[in-house]
Amino acid sequence: MDLMDTVNPTTGRVVVVGGGMVARRLVDALRARDEEGRWAITVLAEEPRAPYDRVALTSYFSGRDPEDLELGDPGLWDDPLVTLRRSDTVVSVDRDARTVTTARGAVFPYDHLVLATGSYAAVPPVPGKDLRGAFVYRTIDDVADLRGYVESLRDRLDRPVRGAVVGGGLLGLEAAGALQALGVASTVVEFAPRLMPIQVDEGGGEALRRLIEQLGVTVRTGAATARIVGRQGVVSRMEFTEGRPLDVDVVIFAVGVRPRDELARACGLPVGERGGVVVDATCRTEDRAVWAVGEVANIEGRCLGLVAPGYTMAEIVVDRILGGEGTFPGADLSTKLKLLGVDVASFGDAFAAAPGSLEVVVSDPVAGVYKKLVMSDDAKTLRGGILVGDASAYAALRPMVGRPLGGDPMAYLLPEGTGATPEGELPDEATVCSCNAVTAGRVRCAVREDGCTDVAGVSACTRAGTSCGSCLPLVKRLVTTELTRSGITVSTALCEHFELSRAQLFDVVRVQGLTTFSEIVARHGRGRGCDICKPVIASILASLDTGHILDGEQATLQDTNDHVLANLQKDGSYSVVPRIPGGEVTPEGLIAIGKVAKDFGLYTKITGGQRIDLFGARIEQLPAIWRRLVDAGFESGHAYGKALRTVKSCVGSTWCRFGVQDSVALAIALELRYRGLRSPHKLKLGVSGCARECAEARGKDVGVIATESGWNLYVGGNGGFTPRHAVLLAEDLDTPTLVSAIDRFLMYYVRTADRLQRTAAWVADHEGGVEAIRAVILEDSLGIRADLDAAMERHVEAYEDEWAAVLADPEKLRRFGSFVNAPETADPSLAYVPERGQVRPATPRERESRSVLVAGTTLEVRR
Repeated sequence: MDLMDTVNPTTGRVVVVGGGMVARRLVDALRARDEEGRWAITVLAEEPRAPYDRVALTSYFSGRDPEDLELGDPGLWDDPLVTLRRSDTVVSVDRDARTVTTARGAVFPYDHLVLATGSYAAVPPVPGKDLRGAFVYRTIDDVADLRGYVESLRDRLDRPVRGAVVGGGLLGLEAAGALQALGVASTVVEFAPRLMPIQVDEGGGEALRRLIEQLGVTVRTGAATARIVGRQGVVSRMEFTEGRPLDVDVVIFAVGVRPRDELARACGLPVGERGGVVVDATCRTEDRAVWAVGEVANIEGRCLGLVAPGYTMAEIVVDRILGGEGTFPGADLSTKLKLLGVDVASFGDAFAAAPGSLEVVVSDPVAGVYKKLVMSDDAKTLRGGILVGDASAYAALRPMVGRPLGGDPMAYLLPEGTGATPEGELPDEATVCSCNAVTAGRVRCAVREDGCTDVAGVSACTRAGTSCGSCLPLVKRLVTTELTRSGITVSTALCEHFELSRAQLFDVVRVQGLTTFSEIVARHGRGRGCDICKPVIASILASLDTGHILDGEQATLQDTNDHVLANLQKDGSYSVVPRIPGGEVTPEGLIAIGKVAKDFGLYTKITGGQRIDLFGARIEQLPAIWRRLVDAGFESGHAYGKALRTVKSCVGSTWCRFGVQDSVALAIALELRYRGLRSPHKLKLGVSGCARECAEARGKDVGVIATESGWNLYVGGNGGFTPRHAVLLAEDLDTPTLVSAIDRFLMYYVRTADRLQRTAAWVADHEGGVEAIRAVILEDSLGIRADLDAAMERHVEAYEDEWAAVLADPEKLRRFGSFVNAPETADPSLAYVPERGQVRPATPRERESRSVLVAGTTLEVRR
């Protein structure tokens, strides 16, 4: 037997059994707080992968790669004090020796043992539950098996695949969403008389049922499954204690979970009557060296199946290990979810169980909305609530549970814009972010004492909003209020010359038809402008198609790169980037680029956006280079501008055996449609031909992923210093609908984003988040859809290649010269460094010089 005891003897040993979300949180918290490195942590995970976001499992069916579900910074597992052992199941615990043994025979000693084994999917004891085609919905492996099975059926059957989900709770509706994403005609079977019986009441359940059925999912409530019938060992039919049977090809059991407490039972630790390792308010078992957190912990007499209480337990255990006195504050069972695209939220005493409760209800079957607030008998104190169809008020209401609302409760339930919602002051102890147990006071402290001046800084400092993100609107409101209270003016002014924000300035320029900086500053600003407002106004004018960016006064407004339509490099030379739509290029095109690079001695590189960069051009060479490229059929790739850069694509159904749609054709069409579109920041798009996501579309401002039924549209992703995955805006769109949705998204972003604000930040900061943006784009909630469509059509019709226009205009060509009196002569102060063997041919002037190497750098020395 191999004794794994290689830790420094001065370092304590924490062994975590289980590799789920709560285990990850515990490791994160311990490493963040254990500044002296007193504790080494070993995580023993049963699954073959690092901890991942189990809550987001359904996104696996919408094109998300399993690796994208991994939680947090993967660099955590490279920490010398952290060891992650995957596919290594713990089989026994020796409490006397303080060791655990794995199925591989490895033995790990511990000073503190944390059981974070979670739970397993319960399966009712119905006949036929073990037939082929019956699944549970719990892990990535579960959903991968389900997907593979459905895809194999789809290949064999000459009709749609039929599926059923046993269980109409949170997990069941998630599973139904998975089946729908796979194109399966599905039915949800729930024993209770309504869907989500634990979270919503009869009215909410009925509203939820209508919304789910409108999405094409059949709902059967009050139905008890009697047996699963098979044909040749394969699921074929479901029978019920009452009612007609249901023909099915696949069944998912989602009736709940049971705690994985077998290790605790085997080593003699007490477990609850209905399972779970019994712990006290510190999350400690009766053994002082053993703790339990998450779904396996039986705390306050029950096991909690939500991730937020699990995170709280993890933080408490870390606090106790480090000598603190943290205790479990009680379970916050509030939930806000989007199930099959439907918002559902419940919080506090949602069922009005407390004596003397009053219920304030708004029910609109036509709009598909049900909202209920539970109030104290004097109608002043909020006790709980249920929101179905529209949960936008959840972030503001949940922290107010147990506190006076400060106004008419009905004001919180009416649609936005119909009345003023009371702005109650949250007390410091009110929890703002339940996922990370962040209070309003902690957010305020981050502003007052930690120097945070925006939401991003507060989130980094406190973790508020870094998990589910539903609290970000409330966090933003708190930050703004606290900054104002601290005497810091929260101004939206563009700069000292304009009191208007960029979005406001865009609107006045558009509405008033202004076409020059002089007009704009005369009417709405002061002074002569600066390096902030001039490029912004240049971008606005370009977005409104008011002429070439180098025409007249506009030329003086441009940034350094836009002045010469090229990217300035660190050695004083410029790069040239021709557009290659969708990454598709002919052999003749490649030859033309190669000849230009060879003749001008340019360094060439294939970019991550499927283009070819040509580096090392002098300013006076740019027109000659571009004349060759334009004659070969190329146009500007706008690498120098805040505009569309590229639309990256995989090879799609044209070549790939996994491709389900022609991603290349769509990428080319999108790039040609949006080329030249000026915006607050650069734009990148991606189109993947299948769920394998080879074009990395979800890392783009707009990402499109093919499905069997059409295209899924994602928005608000980006790379850079703060990489962020795009979020799903719409599913299974046909191509015309997809293009219209992208048109509106881009135009809405161009009109309303702040200066230099990427789409990711814009989506996060937008009031109401992506749900509100979806309402504008798809439902025309602001009544501007036709205007956005018309604006994009004007852009498409007005497009002209900027470099072709320069080549046709002698006045513009005069801009491209190192010296006014010698336009063909290079600047002698520039030193060009050959890169990786790509040597530029020498000019006659250069042949009169020689090179010397100084400190690893080639310098030109003139004779």
